[in-house]
Amino acid sequence: MGMRVGVTRDDRFAEHKTGHFHPEQPRRIQELYRMVDREFAGRVQPVQPQPAALEDVERVHTPAHIRKILKTAEQRMTNLAPDTPVSARSYLVAWLAAGACLQGVDMLLTDQCDAFFALVRPPGHHALPERSSGFCVFNNIAVAVRYAQANYGAGRIFILDWDVHHGNGLNDIFYHDDRVYYYSTHDLMLYPYSGEPGQIGTGRGEGYTMNIPLSRDFTDDDMLYLYSRTLLPAIRGFAPDMIMVAAGFDAHCDDPIGRCRFSESLYARITRLILSASHSAGRPIPLFFSLEGGYEPLALTRCIRELLRELTGSGCTETESAFSPSAGAADLVRQIEEIHRPYGVIS
Repeated sequence: MGMRVGVTRDDRFAEHKTGHFHPEQPRRIQELYRMVDREFAGRVQPVQPQPAALEDVERVHTPAHIRKILKTAEQRMTNLAPDTPVSARSYLVAWLAAGACLQGVDMLLTDQCDAFFALVRPPGHHALPERSSGFCVFNNIAVAVRYAQANYGAGRIFILDWDVHHGNGLNDIFYHDDRVYYYSTHDLMLYPYSGEPGQIGTGRGEGYTMNIPLSRDFTDDDMLYLYSRTLLPAIRGFAPDMIMVAAGFDAHCDDPIGRCRFSESLYARITRLILSASHSAGRPIPLFFSLEGGYEPLALTRCIRELLRELTGSGCTETESAFSPSAGAADLVRQIEEIHRPYGVIS
């Protein structure tokens, strides 16, 4: 049986213009929306986003950064960072993206849905409190985390970041926080070139960050083995009130930026693993996704189709069999287990 799934979509997300040759382009979500309308009408709850309130964004971002975003409305095109162009309507789109994530929190924590997917742009996981970077304007998930804590008393939130790029913004914002567990798998040789295994948090947050650099030779089976041995114990040990996924799909084999070998079915299979952790906790854990990377529009659309089919109960229902990891994946798991065993989430 499928879950109750909310999905944010809005044609205004295409009004963030980045130039003809920039990979983070409106066509990404336009292809997605056509697929959702065609294949999931009546099976997901559509949500019309509203802009975030200023006080909600200010829980993460500095007033100077927010003023800089608002001033971009005065220019047809400008750059917030060398890799982050914006247009005159981008400020509104960024506020809508953050607001869509807050509406997802509202729906999940008032039991209006079991899972929620914010199909938004621009992405967010590279954005820092004081600056934009890596195509990201506001840190959408960080704003949603602080909103859930402030408005619903959410005590423990688990962030899974499976984008091929390390979410340095999420990593840094929650690096000292023992109420937020940040778990990332990424390619160290891609921007922002951070996320070493030894980066595990500091102060009260020590042991609450798990960074896992991937080999470009890893297969779907390698990833499933890695997640089953590290992600599932981390979720179970942390016992979160909510799981938030920084859902980037640029590790797909067809992506022009990522250099990985993964298929679209991997993302549904990882979601199946997360759901198994939720069910073993004896209570459903609200599950939130926000779109991050994924720069080949057709591949991105296929990935999200597979994931939504898993959530709505219209996909493959077979039980996962044993994985066949490579020697490199097995070695990596042993390394991560050794680093994190002292913190109690991995036995």
